[in-house]
Amino acid sequence: MSRGLKKEDLEQDILIEYSSRFMYYYENNKATVIGAGLAIILAIGLVVGYFIYSGQQEEQAQNLLGLAEEEFMQGNYQNALLGDEENFTLGFAQIADNYSGTSAGNLANYYAAISEFELGNYEEALRRIEQFDVPEGIVGVSPISLHAIILAELERYAEAADMYVRAAEWEESDSTTPLNLLEAAEAYREAGDETNALRMVNRILEDYPNSQQATEAKRLRGLLSNPA
Repeated sequence: MSRGLKKEDLEQDILIEYSSRFMYYYENNKATVIGAGLAIILAIGLVVGYFIYSGQQEEQAQNLLGLAEEEFMQGNYQNALLGDEENFTLGFAQIADNYSGTSAGNLANYYAAISEFELGNYEEALRRIEQFDVPEGIVGVSPISLHAIILAELERYAEAADMYVRAAEWEESDSTTPLNLLEAAEAYREAGDETNALRMVNRILEDYPNSQQATEAKRLRGLLSNPA
């Protein structure tokens, strides 16, 4: 190929070369090429079908979730969790398990965790909250705090404290951050980690001196500085 060829000529030559190679390959491998084409068409069909199916699953899960929420709001945690056989309704547990790929199924895990907690089933509550995909932003703070509360009920105080810190730092605000820092301090203290407990207290007093938790933080700092 001469060096005097223009860019367009080069592109045309390359195009012809690859077209010729493909035609040669096609003539000698028709079955493979046709099979690959069908596979691509099938894959596209599966993707489209998946999105249609996902949409239907989401709608079904949302409808079922609404029924379980009604029981939940009335304080009927057992029915909210496991459904009502007489009325043929599903509970949060079934929705979470059967619609795990949907937003409603994910939210059902959170509701299930609260329901299990209210029923005193702390291990199950922990299992459910661990399966919950925490959303970004301020709405994610409460589920993380709940995770910490469950761990504290199980007397896993060091883990609970770390989880409270996570809640405090997930989306910092004047209302939720000092509250979770104070809970973290208390949990660290229960775990026997007074160094980290004091660190949490000092964060409150330095960063949130006007918060409602500041008074309790001062009291706790006195206890930590002057242990009995």
